[in-house]
Amino acid sequence: MKAILAIFFILVLLDPATLLHLSLKERKSPLRTSSSEVVSEAIQKLQEVFAFGELPHNITPAKKPPQFMLELYSRVAGPDGSTKAPGILEGNVVRSFENKVLSEAGTSFFFFNISSVGRKERMLKAELRVFKWKPLGMPARYHFCRVDVYELLDSASRPWRGNLITSRLLPLHSQGWEMFNVTQTVSGWVGDDSTNHGFLITFTLPSGNFLDTDLSGLTKQNLDSKRSYLVLFSDDGRRGVPNPYMPPAKAKETGISLSSEDSLHPTTYKSRKARDVYPDRYPSCQRKPLYVDFEDIGWAGWIISPKGYNAYHCTGTCIFPMGKGLGATNHATVQSIVHALKLNKDIATPCCVPDRLNSINLLYFDDEENVVLKQYDDMVAVSCGCH
Repeated sequence: MKAILAIFFILVLLDPATLLHLSLKERKSPLRTSSSEVVSEAIQKLQEVFAFGELPHNITPAKKPPQFMLELYSRVAGPDGSTKAPGILEGNVVRSFENKVLSEAGTSFFFFNISSVGRKERMLKAELRVFKWKPLGMPARYHFCRVDVYELLDSASRPWRGNLITSRLLPLHSQGWEMFNVTQTVSGWVGDDSTNHGFLITFTLPSGNFLDTDLSGLTKQNLDSKRSYLVLFSDDGRRGVPNPYMPPAKAKETGISLSSEDSLHPTTYKSRKARDVYPDRYPSCQRKPLYVDFEDIGWAGWIISPKGYNAYHCTGTCIFPMGKGLGATNHATVQSIVHALKLNKDIATPCCVPDRLNSINLLYFDDEENVVLKQYDDMVAVSCGCH
């Protein structure tokens, strides 16, 4: 049953032109294996909807997402991926990149492969997250150290050359996460990969001497929970447009429930007269469950959360006279009257469609095993109406 619902959901996402295209291809190629090829093309279409690019392969089974990405997801989304409130997430994509290099005496080098960021994405913020360790055997007379973050200008020359990005004083005998704003520097890398040579961090005592201890923990990379990360917040241009049928404020006026429970109460949508005359043959417009299981689609190996979600779908008729709970537009009301009076045989009844949609969030591994959080607009039918 789950597999059937998953395939149905995939086909629902196909626009009429695509379905017609598939239908014509079927007629022209009678020897093609229709079911497998249609499903393959439908999954490809679904992949485009979720904007994954290349699907990840061979994700390490023991690979764990960084804790701060799990915490960000829990603030943004509920267990089913539904957005808790709009505006919590800055942009609609958050990517975390692990450091790829080791340290040298007295300095810490960092390199992050950000080639997966689309050139058309608008980067909003970039943070360098480094865990500063407490040094061992340091004289008690030193209480602070200066931390300098540089952008490396090349990857070959030693001694290094770099542009100073930021500096700050930190307590020497404490440890914890430190975040550095590197937005301006990284925004240049997104447009030109050849300029990305990484970062360098130095730790200097008040005496002016460099520390010969790696406080950034690069020599402790076996501790997965304390790895260094570059975190990018961006907007990839997938933002949905406002629904033209019903602004959010109108939902309360019509009495439509915005809960994520099962289908909305069917009596909300039924005209009393239509219910009496057509009790079974013409079920009225209402919302029905449509659960999308990522395991059935074959994506469970790299999607961290959620494992699936209820997209819901709208089904039923919009027969005149339509009840107020249907949220029908004036145009839909006139159309239903013209159809009922048979003034034009080509005019059908209005359509039962979503009139309020909600977004969902996915947390997943990309093909480089970096963790990505993406928000998708217009993915869950919250309510249905006649339009």
